[in-house]
Amino acid sequence: MHHTLKRLFSIFTLSMALILAFSPLAQAQQTGFSFTAIPDQDATQLKKRFDKVAQYLTQQLGFQVNYVPVKSYAAAITAFRNNQVQLAWFGGLSGVKARQLVPNSQAIAQGFEDQSFVSYFIAHQSTGLQASDAFPKDIKNKTFTFGSKGSTSGRLMPEYYIRENLAAPKDTFKKVGFSGDHSRTIALVQAGSYEVGAVNYKVWDKMLSEGKIDQNKVSIIWKTPSYPDYQWSVRGDLDQVFGKGTKDKVQQSLLSMKDEALLNSFPRQSFIPATNQDYAPIKKTAQAIGLMD
Repeated sequence: MHHTLKRLFSIFTLSMALILAFSPLAQAQQTGFSFTAIPDQDATQLKKRFDKVAQYLTQQLGFQVNYVPVKSYAAAITAFRNNQVQLAWFGGLSGVKARQLVPNSQAIAQGFEDQSFVSYFIAHQSTGLQASDAFPKDIKNKTFTFGSKGSTSGRLMPEYYIRENLAAPKDTFKKVGFSGDHSRTIALVQAGSYEVGAVNYKVWDKMLSEGKIDQNKVSIIWKTPSYPDYQWSVRGDLDQVFGKGTKDKVQQSLLSMKDEALLNSFPRQSFIPATNQDYAPIKKTAQAIGLMD
């Protein structure tokens, strides 16, 4: 009898161990929790920033968190859709598109500045264009570069105002380009490869403070009205896979980020709560100019 009970207990213990080992939570914690970010500027700078974010989240959450770099905005959306990552730092448009593909996914945090983001229109000095409060209609028939095709600040909002004040980009400019990221847009306009471009104001301000912009060659000619932009979004099945309360823990970890150097790398003053509804204006704008159904 004693041996039978002992054997049954051993079988039960082994069974429970196997169940736990192959549970979604155990598997997730073994493989690690992963996140990505849209490649909106130089890849080296992004890796430096987000490797530190991964270390911070690993400490806060108590399990391994990995940063997965991607080469395009579309690749960030695909990684989120395919569950290669569970969390992502998206722009306004990429976040709306990604959450639409993953049931119950949610925006959980945004930078303080992302409540009222703006884009800069910049021009090479050879154009003679000057800064103005009014939309610069004299950009017509110039060469123009956006950033990434999927960028909110480098494509969606600038194109919206171009269409509102002039016409579709292909009917407005002598040549239209897509640089791929904001750093590259600034470099191309500064070099005179394009006469005019549109950029994320945060990237411009940071590069200017680092001495990477020659204002004798390139300058701001217009600032768009404000709009909501970047945010952290999580998949809808996060708690199911990683355990109840994980979404709240991830959100709280982001909202509690106080490391000044880490925040400055974004650069953001702090992170504040966000919801999907905050980005309804972005979806509406994307649908208005045909970038979303």
